[in-house]
Amino acid sequence: MKFSIQSIYAWYRNLLRHPQYRWWVILGTLVYLISPIDISPDVIPILGQVDDVFLLTLLVTEVSSLVIESFKSRQGQSTEENVTNATTHVDTSTANTVDVDAVSVK
Repeated sequence: MKFSIQSIYAWYRNLLRHPQYRWWVILGTLVYLISPIDISPDVIPILGQVDDVFLLTLLVTEVSSLVIESFKSRQGQSTEENVTNATTHVDTSTANTVDVDAVSVK
C-alpha cells in the first residue's frame, strides 16, 4: 500500500465533498486542531506545528472552494432563469447551433 500526501489530500477532499460527512469532517478537524493529542506533539518546536498548519490550510482551502462553487451555482441558476425568461420568444432552432471549424487530416 502506497502512502503519500496526495492520497491523504484526495481522501480528505472527497470526504468534504460528500454532504453526509462534511460537517463531521469539519468538526473533527477543528477538534484535532485544539486537542493536545496530535500526530506530532506541539511541544516539538517546528515539527509540532507542521501537521496543524497543513490540516488548517487544507480545511480552509476546501471549505472556501465549496463556498465559491455553491455561490457560482446559485448565481448560475438565477442567470439561467433570467436568460430563459428573456429568450422564450426566440426561435430555439438557432439557439442550439454550434459552429465547427473543419480540418482535413491526411
